[in-house]
Amino acid sequence: MDTAKNPIPETQGKQLAKSEILFLYESTYSIPNGDPFTGEQRYDEETKKVLVSDVRIKRFIRDYLNANGSEIYVLLDRSNATKDGKESGASARMKTLKQKHKDKSSAVEILKSCIDVRLFGGISTEEGDAANITGPIQFALLNPSLNEVDLRMHQNTCVFPSQIKNAQGTIGTTTVVPYCVNQIHGWINPFSAKHTGLTEPDINLMFKALWESINGANTRTKSNQNSLLLLQIVYSNPTKKLYGLDRLIEITLNENKRGEQLRSIDDFNFDFTKLIEATNSESVSRVNFYCELANIKSAFANKNKFKEITL
Repeated sequence: MDTAKNPIPETQGKQLAKSEILFLYESTYSIPNGDPFTGEQRYDEETKKVLVSDVRIKRFIRDYLNANGSEIYVLLDRSNATKDGKESGASARMKTLKQKHKDKSSAVEILKSCIDVRLFGGISTEEGDAANITGPIQFALLNPSLNEVDLRMHQNTCVFPSQIKNAQGTIGTTTVVPYCVNQIHGWINPFSAKHTGLTEPDINLMFKALWESINGANTRTKSNQNSLLLLQIVYSNPTKKLYGLDRLIEITLNENKRGEQLRSIDDFNFDFTKLIEATNSESVSRVNFYCELANIKSAFANKNKFKEITL
């Protein structure tokens, strides 16, 4: 079947289809998702898998959308606070949005003007106008990497003197991930989508934000990352579901390699056999995918339900 690039098809006012998301990206000598208390990479000691949280992925998406002009509800800067400093967070943000959207009469309508609320949901604590909107798009709480990883200790010196005479430095120690393939698993619920007003263009923009935010991350711990593959498995019926979708993609290691010895994509191959077989099910309507690497895209060439999309 022809896999020419197409945008995600419009629903033209119809209910969105139920779907699941698999997104793969690689991290090299970085910290894909540090624990906020320790700064250390989230890690499963039993399986030796790197873990990436749903909050980290949503932050990537929100930051990208905000930087590119979309209306965002959950911001991370102090501009959320009121001038007198007595309010911050959701309360102050809602006041800012009310001033901007004076044509909207309720907190729910104001919240829905923000794309991250339409995607992930949001709350308002306004007295007499409280709202709690469940987001139609959710990601797994913690997403394990496809390969095992041995974390590597890294030390560096740091000097931030408050005065010239106080020039002594400190030595910082942290652990980094030599290489991992992160798999992010998500869901799009059509029933929740009705309540937030989520549209196909919103979903397509989110996919673009996810892909490009990983590629464009420029912080010290996130800059060495690359998007590899985006898959949207669309169901034929909102009650259908494939079992264990997040366990269907496997990697086959090159000779004499172990999972924790991987250092680049040249050390292994993806095995999509189980995924392709599962998506042949009548439960699956189509599989939208985006990839920029020819050797990965070739796995889906001439496959019945796989359609390459643009971002």
